[in-house]
Amino acid sequence: MGDVVARKPRITDWRLVVQSRLDRVRADLAALGPPDPLDQEGQRWREAAEQQAAVVEDMITRGESRWRVVASWWSGWHIERAWRSLHEAEIAVVAAGSGFLGRLPGLKARVAENLDEDDPRRRALEELRPGEFPLPVEREIVVDALRAAFDASDFAHAGSRALRNKLIATSVVLFAVNTLLGAVGFAEPGMIPMCVGSEKLPTVCPSGRGPTGADVWLIQVLGAFGAVLSAVVLLLRRRPSLSPYVMVGYQAMIKVLLGSALAVVGVLALGAGVTTGLIAVASQAALLVWAVLLGYGQQLATRLLDSYTDRVMDQARPLPRLEEQR
Repeated sequence: MGDVVARKPRITDWRLVVQSRLDRVRADLAALGPPDPLDQEGQRWREAAEQQAAVVEDMITRGESRWRVVASWWSGWHIERAWRSLHEAEIAVVAAGSGFLGRLPGLKARVAENLDEDDPRRRALEELRPGEFPLPVEREIVVDALRAAFDASDFAHAGSRALRNKLIATSVVLFAVNTLLGAVGFAEPGMIPMCVGSEKLPTVCPSGRGPTGADVWLIQVLGAFGAVLSAVVLLLRRRPSLSPYVMVGYQAMIKVLLGSALAVVGVLALGAGVTTGLIAVASQAALLVWAVLLGYGQQLATRLLDSYTDRVMDQARPLPRLEEQR
């Protein structure tokens, strides 16, 4: 029965930001005063702003069943619908008033952050001079430029959601691989040899007592510990973001799971003699330290992922309120 009853929406960062900007949209609508009967187009923009504001309110207060919450979280439709509607409401508020040209400096700065220099909509807005065209034409120039800028942000939101889902899927695969390796090593000790030896050095095993079923698990745990160290570095250098999709947790999960797997592969390489002449493992402690270092070594593989994620998140940051640019 609990799965059927709608659940109240959780208080999340993106809801707080959207609610704050929605309140400002409504305050700006109220500040416009009574509509001008001679400006029918302005009245239509007022109505559009009110309609979009109602959609935003529905998105941030909507309650859903448990299964629909999971589906909505995966697809992100409610988040992206809320942001798109909020952007449309903000555009409509700007267009509804007759004094929107007073905001030109801020509007130009906002559009410049999201459109290329050679974009005709950006050029038209930057070259616009108050009184140069009739009011409806000036209004359309402003609306087109703002809509293009907001669309760039909305498309970036969709791209960050797709990246988040890919990180989750990759984490599931890595978790399954690590679990399988650990289960095989536990069921058949020695099938995945974690002991290292050579002609000149004695054979060393992770447990110190010869091959055991816990060897693979132990190496995975130490590899995960090494990866945690790099995840801490990631957390320390992560910049605050108001994006509705926060990636740092999924990035850290990838690092930990990949560190576990690479530690096992690395110890296998040590046991196979791949590093003969370069690395000598003379004791159990040395082997365990190498497991930690191999787990930390995943940083070389995930650095490109971190850089790519940073670029995606920079593009997906929510646009600040238009009035703040004035």
